Amino acid sequence: MVVGTRDNERRDRLHAPRAGRHRGAEGRENFSGGFAALGQLAYAGAQVSAHVLDLRSGLTLVSIDDRIVLPTASVGKLLLLIEVSARITAHEVAGYGILDKTPADAVGETGLWHQLQAPALPLADIAALVGATGDNLATNVLLRQVGLDAVRARTESLGLNRTALLDLVRSNRGPDDAPQLSVGSSAELAWLFSALSRGQVVDHATSNRVLGWLSLNSDLSMVASAFGLDPFGHRVADHGIQLVNTTGTDAGVRSEVGLLSGSRTGIAYAVTVQFADSGLATRLRVLEAMRTFGFDLLEYVH
Repeated sequence: MVVGTRDNERRDRLHAPRAGRHRGAEGRENFSGGFAALGQLAYAGAQVSAHVLDLRSGLTLVSIDDRIVLPTASVGKLLLLIEVSARITAHEVAGYGILDKTPADAVGETGLWHQLQAPALPLADIAALVGATGDNLATNVLLRQVGLDAVRARTESLGLNRTALLDLVRSNRGPDDAPQLSVGSSAELAWLFSALSRGQVVDHATSNRVLGWLSLNSDLSMVASAFGLDPFGHRVADHGIQLVNTTGTDAGVRSEVGLLSGSRTGIAYAVTVQFADSGLATRLRVLEAMRTFGFDLLEYVH
């Protein structure tokens, strides 16, 4: 077998000692790889926003245009899940209450329920579909049950001023519809996940139920692609790493928010990139930059 020069170089890199990228001068934390990758996207014309919090110290580790409001696609469904969970806690709705799907609820290809024969499901199961796959049909059924106004009121009660679920899921957005499904700032979204981890979103029961739904998320294509986890089964720690996340994908939008815990510490993170989705190469550069940022997060917690 002939081993090429590139294979030798790759082998040497794998076996060479590696300094943790989260350690900078005098032991200060830095995320130079992720900053550089996201910075290249910004120089190319993308809008980039990121925020990372250390869950133990409460310190902000990363802040990149974290107050600007960007489209976050399905990430905003998190706000719907919070409202549904709060109503279950308050016994205003029952988790086992049956909800029907209607033809008007069905939109797009995201999710599973539109492929299932079941015409109705328990409310808690519908919320689990949203957490696991961002299910569009399930989202619209839940919104029909609780109402968008209630979700907005709950969002405001949490002190979120730059983050909102704006509309139900639509195949096409006309001039009278909200231009985006949801928007958010990475600072608020990272804070929201940190508050969920502390049981401070409404109460412990509400927060833990939401985290349970989100722990089913199977989309590890962005930041979380760096963590080496099973997309379909990561509810328990794997090699000391545990993740709860949610993602949003739309034309020219990639967004992820999550909690990542390792042997060293835990973090809450949020990253959103809005870009001109002009071709596959551009999209892949965005995903690779988010993955590079994920490597920095992994090294920090592990």
